[in-house]
Amino acid sequence: MPSEGDKVMYDKQLIAKKLRRWEKYMDNYSLPTWEEIPDFGLYMDQIITLLKRYLDYLPPDVQDGEVITAATINNYVRKKIMPEPVKKRYYRIHVAYLIMICSLKQTLSMNMISTMIPADLPEDRLRETYTKYSQTLQRSGAAFVQDIRIMAGKILDHEPGDARMVEDTDELVVAATAYSGYAKLLAEKLIALKGKKVEDLDPEELI
Repeated sequence: MPSEGDKVMYDKQLIAKKLRRWEKYMDNYSLPTWEEIPDFGLYMDQIITLLKRYLDYLPPDVQDGEVITAATINNYVRKKIMPEPVKKRYYRIHVAYLIMICSLKQTLSMNMISTMIPADLPEDRLRETYTKYSQTLQRSGAAFVQDIRIMAGKILDHEPGDARMVEDTDELVVAATAYSGYAKLLAEKLIALKGKKVEDLDPEELI
């Protein structure tokens, strides 16, 4: 029996297979277009099922946790982060808001999300916002997958030659976590600047 001090090792073959499977999945993943989102009025249980299908890149334990539940959706409405349903039915505009909120919530606070996507957007503005969001999500996912592919080169048995390659899965976990942390910090800093001008900031804030 291994002691508490023994290092638990990752199975390199298993990790490599998972990374290749994830890459293949992300290559084919995309959010629904605006026109593909139902607009005939869905009830809460139908909305939850639909969101889990649209956001199936999220791990099942995340989907079934606090991200996609009736309580959280009702909370978004109560806090005016998204429009109210119409006679307990949700339409295309509601689904679009929920897709963006549920995916952004993995990284940003609700206050920041509401700054990015106000709950009172006219439908034409929301359509434009959602379309750009879904396209950007797909492009960013593809770029991230390529970065991870480079960093995981030794795990995937690629020829060495890039300084970004990590030694093993432990280092890949650290690298992915750091990547996520830096991206989160950048997003938060940029959102904090929304609506501001250079003259609104102290000189020290511009350095």
